[in-house]
Amino acid sequence: MTTKSKVITIASIAAVIALGLFIYFKFYFVFGEGVKAGELNFVVYKGYVFKTYEGKAIQAGFTKGAKNASTTIQSYEFEFSITDKALADSLMRCSGKTVELHYKEYLGALPWRGKQKYIVDDILAVR
Repeated sequence: MTTKSKVITIASIAAVIALGLFIYFKFYFVFGEGVKAGELNFVVYKGYVFKTYEGKAIQAGFTKGAKNASTTIQSYEFEFSITDKALADSLMRCSGKTVELHYKEYLGALPWRGKQKYIVDDILAVR
């Protein structure tokens, strides 16, 4: 094996390992976990090629405006995907109720996992 072919082989192996690490950290590494609570707006099953469950919860809160301004109500939309069909069916029956959802945050979305980087994996409470 010549020096040139050794260099090409080592560079190819390094490139494959680097690509593998990039894909792992971008799409499979759990960047964060947490709980969000809010009023469940909707859960739908949609998609052209990959059918996924997508949902949205509205989180209400208070914010202080500019200097000398009064406090106002602000809402935040938490958009998420669901990979578990049974969990999605349960959430579909909770529309309009206040829910606490446990989620995992990824750095990127995969088409077969859903459109969002937030994946809900458990319902903690429904009120």
